Amino acid sequence: MHIILGGTGQVGSATVRALLNEGEKVTVVTRDKDRRAEPGVAGARIAEADIRDVETLRGVLRTGRRAFLLNPPANPSGDTDEEERANMTAILAALDGSGLEKVVLQSTYGAFEGDRCGDLTVLYAFEQALLAQPIPAAINRGGYYMSNWVGMAELVKETGRLPSFFPVDLSIPMVAPYDLGSAAARRLMSGVEDVGIEHIEGPERYTANHVADVFAIVLKRDVDVQETPREALEETFRSFGFSDAAAASYACMTRKVIDGKTDTANAPVRGEISLDEYFAAVLG
Repeated sequence: MHIILGGTGQVGSATVRALLNEGEKVTVVTRDKDRRAEPGVAGARIAEADIRDVETLRGVLRTGRRAFLLNPPANPSGDTDEEERANMTAILAALDGSGLEKVVLQSTYGAFEGDRCGDLTVLYAFEQALLAQPIPAAINRGGYYMSNWVGMAELVKETGRLPSFFPVDLSIPMVAPYDLGSAAARRLMSGVEDVGIEHIEGPERYTANHVADVFAIVLKRDVDVQETPREALEETFRSFGFSDAAAASYACMTRKVIDGKTDTANAPVRGEISLDEYFAAVLG
């Protein structure tokens, strides 16, 4: 039995589907029982638990042999770094005494030691804590999620403008949730000796201009990139309702991407889904 945290989200549900397609048994952990009917988790067992409830989560983990760990994104109206570190601490505590034989963590390109830089520092701390505990741990660092762009589809459709926090011609590693799910399932099913860090990205790299071109094809309208100046990142995030702390963290992550600090992959594992194919499938 595989236990999947975040199994109703995009990467988690892709992991669930990949495992079910291989005939594996899966339990999805969710704190929202109403999400058990979502198509992405059809065929999986549902366990209702809050990841901050250490005893309940440990009890769920004890029903499986392996687990996929995903630190859910915190609400940006609060202190995202603080919230996500608290999630991490609870998950790690639940692993103690769980009896699991292997775990797989969804991490991110460019994770580094430090503080107050969002997922880049929180997930690095998570990686190090997992590698220091006794359960064998595989770590998948994913590129920039293609799904992040899809959230702007309605705005792009209405205005013909694509907001971008990155320079229009900056080529960055991107990846579809499907490919991250496939990679997670592969490592969940592999031997306990398959541990350590892998980098996962799509078949090629893309720029914001490429994203605009794909939007133009799918939405059948002209699309121009509206680049956010580097010095305006915090202000822009705050205008979206982010707290001051969250705006600073997200701006830090964005600047690391712009400066090439997250492009640290050595011989990445390349997925199958191109940006064009992902947009066509999601936006139709």
